[in-house]
Amino acid sequence: MKVYYIFKLKDDISSLYRDTPSVLYNILRNIYYLDREEVDYGYNLFKQLTLPIDKNRIDRDIFIKFHQNIPYSKRKDIHYINNLYMNEISRLLVNNSYFRLELEQNFSTFFKILKNEDNNLFACSFKDTDYFFL
Repeated sequence: MKVYYIFKLKDDISSLYRDTPSVLYNILRNIYYLDREEVDYGYNLFKQLTLPIDKNRIDRDIFIKFHQNIPYSKRKDIHYINNLYMNEISRLLVNNSYFRLELEQNFSTFFKILKNEDNNLFACSFKDTDYFFL
């Protein structure tokens, strides 16, 4: 299973790192793996790179758009796509500072859904060393 963390970047950060996403990935990876003693430093650096996510609006928008689709469901705060025809099983959790996307395959419909929400989203899989702009 792959786990992607998707961040909403500030416009200037997105344009600065659009051609060099590996540098942005390394910054975010270093924040992710910081020691507990350095949490304040990591939090301040994270806030300089990202914007908050309107969790309630995005949760509501995704649910309203897709609640009648057969492969889609939502339980508590987690959105699910279980599309057997496309061999896709994905879970999306929307937080105030990031999205957490769990995949059983290499692609998720949630990437396309989130791309329509914002152009400055950056996805990272820290365990698989995978990263890209949506």
